[in-house]
Amino acid sequence: MNLIYAFPEPLPLERARGLQAVHTAGALAEAGVDVSFAYVPVAGADPFHYYDVRQPRNLVPVPIERSLSWPLSRVHSNRLFFARLQRRFSVELMRQPLMVRHLKLAALIAQHLPQTRFLYEAHEVFGDTASVSRREQHRRMEALVMARAVAVVTNSSATAKRLRELYAGDGILEVIPNGVTRPEAIPAKPWAEGARHIMYAGSFFPWKGTAELVAAAALLPGCRIEMIGGEPQRIGEYQAMLSPGGAEVVLTGRMPHAQVMQQLAAACIAVLPNRDDADSAFTSPIKLFEYMASGCAIVASDLPSLREILAEDDAVWVRAGDAAALAEGIRSLAANPERARLLGERVRAKSVEYTWAARGSRLKAVLKRMEKS
Repeated sequence: MNLIYAFPEPLPLERARGLQAVHTAGALAEAGVDVSFAYVPVAGADPFHYYDVRQPRNLVPVPIERSLSWPLSRVHSNRLFFARLQRRFSVELMRQPLMVRHLKLAALIAQHLPQTRFLYEAHEVFGDTASVSRREQHRRMEALVMARAVAVVTNSSATAKRLRELYAGDGILEVIPNGVTRPEAIPAKPWAEGARHIMYAGSFFPWKGTAELVAAAALLPGCRIEMIGGEPQRIGEYQAMLSPGGAEVVLTGRMPHAQVMQQLAAACIAVLPNRDDADSAFTSPIKLFEYMASGCAIVASDLPSLREILAEDDAVWVRAGDAAALAEGIRSLAANPERARLLGERVRAKSVEYTWAARGSRLKAVLKRMEKS
């Protein structure tokens, strides 16, 4: 089985979708699919080495530029990437399936390559999450893609349900969440000192709820919270918000993914404080699966997208967007090390269902269904 996987952005990329794309392409290859992985190269960088992912022999990297030549090299677009992708795979696109997770690229394929059989990987519903001024444009693109895609894979049930509500496509529709590279073993955690080993790892976008975590820290004297990620400007804003009488908050900035996983392996409590908004409605956060695989006790916003993965007794659930409730959830685990330990053990055991390898096998099954449709 052959597949072209197209990712029209630079790799490596300082966003979770870069990590997700590299792992997904690698997992498909490990599952026995011969993958041509088309992406925008970054000079001197190997995306597989950057993300600490083993490159299978049957995965062929295909660097494709999306920019004009110098002196107009700052001009780039999905259309340029698409045109070069089309030239590079002029024959293969008529014979092999194509997988893409970028809506604009998928819409170009749907419009200009009617013979290409493609799988669209949806990680949100842009017709809901786009700005009001661009929402109608995105709905037109999504409608076209849903009508033309042979298969659509979504990251969550909420994403699948909403796409069906808006566009009523009749192709293959499969829900396959994101995944994780699960460590075979993790070191013993200092549960008795769990209050000093609290962690958040991820982006600092407003919908991620990191501002509420900083506010909650003011109500947690004696605790230590490490927050990994964020842009320098946002880190500066959060440092200015810190309360001298609250928790010790360490804002580390970004760090290599392998180092993040090492930090999580040593953490006791991990926090997922998403707000209740459109972006959170469609999320399948990779960090959730990394928290689980690292054996952390989880404090999470009570949202359907997170309940889809974690059961009632898998986490401490708190009201989304409520800093006081978040602080109380963290405090309850810090004060009960045995409960925290049991929660960590429970979600680590459950994480075996959400490995990248498992995801690759499920995606391969969808590609086989495409062959028969």
